[in-house]
Amino acid sequence: MTVTGTPSHLSAAERRALGRQARHRVPLEAQAGWQPPPGRPDPVGLLEAQNATREPDLVPVRHGRMMVSAFTFYRGSAAIMAADLATRRTARLDVQLCGDAHLSNFGVYASPERQLLFDLNDFDETLPGPFEFDVWRLAASFVIAARHNQFEPSDVREICLTVGRSYREAMAEFAQQDTLDVWYARLSEAELRAGMKQARRSLVALDKDSKGHQHAAAKHAGASIKSGEALLRKAHRRTNLQALAKLTEVVDGKQRIVSQPPVLIPRRELEKYYELDAADVEDIIRQFFARYSVTLSDSQRRLLDRYTIVDVARKVVGVGSVGTRAFVALLEGRDERDPLFLQVKEATRSVLEAHLPRSAYADSGQRVVEGQRLLQSASDIFLGWSAGIETDRFYYWRQLRDMKGAAVVEAMIPAGMTFYAQICGWTLARAHARTGDPVAIAAYLGRKRRFEKAVAEFAEHYAVQNDHDYEAFLDAISSGRIEAREGV
Repeated sequence: MTVTGTPSHLSAAERRALGRQARHRVPLEAQAGWQPPPGRPDPVGLLEAQNATREPDLVPVRHGRMMVSAFTFYRGSAAIMAADLATRRTARLDVQLCGDAHLSNFGVYASPERQLLFDLNDFDETLPGPFEFDVWRLAASFVIAARHNQFEPSDVREICLTVGRSYREAMAEFAQQDTLDVWYARLSEAELRAGMKQARRSLVALDKDSKGHQHAAAKHAGASIKSGEALLRKAHRRTNLQALAKLTEVVDGKQRIVSQPPVLIPRRELEKYYELDAADVEDIIRQFFARYSVTLSDSQRRLLDRYTIVDVARKVVGVGSVGTRAFVALLEGRDERDPLFLQVKEATRSVLEAHLPRSAYADSGQRVVEGQRLLQSASDIFLGWSAGIETDRFYYWRQLRDMKGAAVVEAMIPAGMTFYAQICGWTLARAHARTGDPVAIAAYLGRKRRFEKAVAEFAEHYAVQNDHDYEAFLDAISSGRIEAREGV
């Protein structure tokens, strides 16, 4: 086996045999259910351990964002679930894991050919490991999100079954495809639109009465289509020029990033946060940028050389990432109407590295970048990494807004979330098929519905565990054990 579990020189029959052998070792039914193991770590303690290396002024912001709901708590608590999943039996069929494959870590973005694609979009925790880790985290996220949206239990169940079924059926398809066909597979905007229309037709057809009249499903399907189309339109508008209008101001005839502390703190105000004078800040930026540029190909570096750094700011992003160091850089090409925004995010150790073999890369930034390139159907041309000025901090770079868009999970209705579960399941299977052995995994999953039923049962039980952990987290805030700052 290679690092991601693909046999190098085995026939398809031998690879199928590996999958069937794995099912004998770990039956599909073993995927079901959840009981906290004896001596389970304190969930709040795991979060506190992560905070030790984070920006002290942003740790309360992280807690404030996590306390909004059980769903936002789940988004920020990948370390807790990683510790839990490490106690479970797996088929030992490894892939390159996303590591944090909850439903909000999927979305649309522009390919280098300027085509809108749907794919995974967060790789901070990526690491080789058992394929089940990603499936379990994704399935549980749908249950938690659906319950937060107050869906009926039957809808929650169907959504969760859809995740597992879509993953299993897609993996079976990839197992039949040539290697390059799997590698080139992608979910384009045109295919997204076609899928939404097909889902609407199917739902409406199922909801006709004996006289052919439409009921509520037709309205729900129409609302989901409109929501999806609005997401795609919005993504097309999220460009560097849109970011320029939102994030900058003109002072003395020059563009600069606006000040919106603590979410956005421009270079001119960073001195008081890091005890550096202006000259030190300028020197660090130059060193930082030079280290990043050498990780790009010659063609990409020549393109980057056409831009000049205009301004830099610390920028708070996401939920789980809050408190790690993150910056945005404004660069200028031909003139002030030719901007490029790059996002620079700190890459810490993956939460999975405490439970799985450590990354082959000493630089966590490179770990994230290489994992993203493996998992995504196409990646940002400016994707790269660099070590920080401090020897124990690492970063990765990418475009800030390159037609990126994410679904508003809290606004989803059952029909929309069911369709979303289907495309997320397919996308995760495609990522795993690129980096693992789709033939062996498909043979392990089989053709019947046992896999999705077991995954759904686990997800439903783990959602209850997440509720308990969320309550413990809120109690820790109420008691003063940890501090939270809401509304930021």
